[in-house]
Amino acid sequence: MKKISIVAAMAMTAATMMVSCNGGVPKASMKSDIDTLSYAVGFSQTDGLKQYLAQTGQLDTAYIDEFIKGMVESAQAADNKKQMAYYAGIQIGQQISNNMVKGLNYQLFEDDSTRTVSLNNILAGIVNGLKNQGGLMSKEEANATADRLMQSIKASVAAERYSDNKVAGEKFMAENAKKDGVKTLPSGVQYKVIKEGTGKIPADTSTVTMHYEGRLINDSVFDSSYKRNQPYTVRCNQNIKGFTEALTHMPAGSVWEVYIPQELAYGERQAGAMVKPFSALIFKVELLDVK
Repeated sequence: MKKISIVAAMAMTAATMMVSCNGGVPKASMKSDIDTLSYAVGFSQTDGLKQYLAQTGQLDTAYIDEFIKGMVESAQAADNKKQMAYYAGIQIGQQISNNMVKGLNYQLFEDDSTRTVSLNNILAGIVNGLKNQGGLMSKEEANATADRLMQSIKASVAAERYSDNKVAGEKFMAENAKKDGVKTLPSGVQYKVIKEGTGKIPADTSTVTMHYEGRLINDSVFDSSYKRNQPYTVRCNQNIKGFTEALTHMPAGSVWEVYIPQELAYGERQAGAMVKPFSALIFKVELLDVK
């Protein structure tokens, strides 16, 4: 936003310059120190402006003349409320196209460039809302609908993209349940006792201190308090559901290996760089203390 302010200041300065007949493009007139200062301020900003426009993707240098024309016309319309409203609309429209649409597409579809939200419907919704007429839903309904469908569409896209993860996790859990020493809780969480403790079993609101190591079903370690050499203290119910379920059956002093199906882990969400959507997880858990 600060750079946009600088650009605006530059445009306002340009508006004070003499206008030639060259399509309304200003031509400097160095008749006083103020004139010279004004020109120097404008010229000194151009490197930063070019860099800003390149970084934000707002300027193709092949169209520099069109950019200059728009900048000058907008600056010279500063006292014309009707024209300024039009130029403000252009700026907002560009933000909708370059920021809102691209941002929504990434949230929903990540790097799948074959899918996109509807720019036309976004604009229709904005126009209806601004003019307070013809809306197909109330503002409250729009907020609730947007939240609901964002989650639903993201889950659907993730299910398609990471279906192999889901199948692999289900196969792993089914085969693991048959192994010696593996027990299954009613929720579907599985565990194997490595060391049986005799201490207090936490409630879901208990605060526990533990060491843990988290792995994927291919045995890749994605997190470990052992590596940090620092036990982890947390309230039981502040963990993923499957982890909480295991802790509330585990006496202090125990060491368990816990196997969590994806729906009781992160489900359709990604967690960090390694834990992809629909990943079944394995944890070694050493419960040190319960309060």
